[in-house]
Amino acid sequence: MDDWYVDDRCMNCDAARQLAPDLIGEVGGRSQVLRPPSDEAEIQRLHAAAFACPTRSIRPASGPLDQALDPFPMALGDDVLLCGHNSQQTAGANSYLLLRPSGTVMMIDTPRWSRELAARYAASGQVTDVLLTHRDHAAHGRRYADHFGAHLWIHEGDLDAAPNADKVIRGLEPLEIGEGVTAHPLPGHTPGSVLYLADDRYCFSGDSFYWSRTTCDLEVADSVTWYSIEELAASLARTAGRLRFQWILPGHGDRHRLTADEMSRRLRALAERTRLLRPGPIDFTAVRW
Repeated sequence: MDDWYVDDRCMNCDAARQLAPDLIGEVGGRSQVLRPPSDEAEIQRLHAAAFACPTRSIRPASGPLDQALDPFPMALGDDVLLCGHNSQQTAGANSYLLLRPSGTVMMIDTPRWSRELAARYAASGQVTDVLLTHRDHAAHGRRYADHFGAHLWIHEGDLDAAPNADKVIRGLEPLEIGEGVTAHPLPGHTPGSVLYLADDRYCFSGDSFYWSRTTCDLEVADSVTWYSIEELAASLARTAGRLRFQWILPGHGDRHRLTADEMSRRLRALAERTRLLRPGPIDFTAVRW
């Protein structure tokens, strides 16, 4: 089996480690291949990690990646796909495709831009909406929306990051924006952070909260909360009781599935823990992936 390595461009975004956590770990503040793949399944997982990596830092020593093993978009469930091909301009954030019963598709946040990738995503159905969770993930929103002829959504609190958005979410109240999809404003990570809830199953949480492999629980990334941890605590307190979902699908941090009752219990507990947090300096190394 080939030896694999991670080059020094790694930005420690965790995207690759989510896809191959037994093969790629965090060592010294960056990703490192822990061991070579031992079979074809592990080679496929390493390729998935490599094609998600925003800096293309993961590769086999023998040469280029096998393009035939690019799995994206990758199905996570019956009607959600992971886009892969994360972008440096969104700090390596994950993005998703949400398939609707009508046959249309919503894109939540965006992967790196290319026409080839856009064609792949469009093969899943007509993309009618590009939903931005907050300003940090706005980089390619207009490009994808224009290519698909789709509406671009953002909250007014982060509108300066996408001033040419077609649809602007205002205020703090939930807003139904499509079939089975509701936007819940959640200021805290940024002034205009939003999560999108679909079908009482999927929670696209942006960078507001995520599943941590370290703690095996829902967490907030308080050390990279740019706007206000107090506002995030207030948002969670206001919103936690309204949300029912089984899947947590964040921009940064891991994905996870539990029963809706268990997710509700953990979200209420997260709101209470967040209430006790106080502002601190920005520290990427303190995120508990």
